[in-house]
This record gives sequence, structure tokens and C-alpha cells, in this order.
Amino acid sequence: MKKIGILNSQISKVISELGHTDRIVICDAGLPIPDHVERIDLALTPGTPSFLLTLEAVLQEMQVEKAYWADEIKAKNNELWQRSQALLPDVAQICLSHTELKKLTHGAKAIIRTGECSPYANVILESGVIF
Repeated sequence: MKKIGILNSQISKVISELGHTDRIVICDAGLPIPDHVERIDLALTPGTPSFLLTLEAVLQEMQVEKAYWADEIKAKNNELWQRSQALLPDVAQICLSHTELKKLTHGAKAIIRTGECSPYANVILESGVIF
């Protein structure tokens, strides 16, 4: 049995296979997921697991150099936006329209669906390198 870190085998596998500039998505319960992108569905009930809890777990194992957000999160879900920013202090932040963010999900290696039920709780994480 794995001793530390993410126990979910699908998430652990995806992170271990990421190369520089590969992307994964952490999303709320409502984001549409393209059929061709791997879906890792963690949603159990509304709010469980939360977006922030999932983001924290992924950031323990993934080297992130860029994060892509929908501009709308700042006005419609500012508390989540602020708390997320605190978890990503040295990561380049790119904001674009929610429509553009959804288009970018088509190039993701995987999308991790949480039980989050608050607006615009979606981020695309772009992998960096540890050297």
C-alpha cells in the first residue's frame, strides 16, 4: 500500500506520467468533460470532496508552473479564488473567459471532477519541471 500522498490510483498515475507543459484539470461538479479526456470522478455528494481539498492534495505531488482560471471566479466566487491563490504563490496565473477555459480542457491529460457546487471552481494546472 502507498504510504504517503494521493491514494487514488488514477490521480497518482496521471501525475506520475505528466511531462513539462502537460495539463490536468480540477473541476466542480458541473463542468462539461469532453468524451476523449480521461475522467477521474471523485464526486460523492454536493461539496464532497471540495475543490480546495482536491487542489491541496494534487499540489503535494504535482510541480505546477501555470494555472488557468475563468475570469468569472473573481466576481462570482472570490473567497475560493483567494484561498486558491494562497496555495499557488509561485505559479503563473492566467485568467481567461469561462468559454475559453472550457475549450482548453480538450487538451488535458485528465479531468478530476470534485463534488464542489460553487460557481467557476475550475482550474487547469500546467506541469512544470523539478529541475
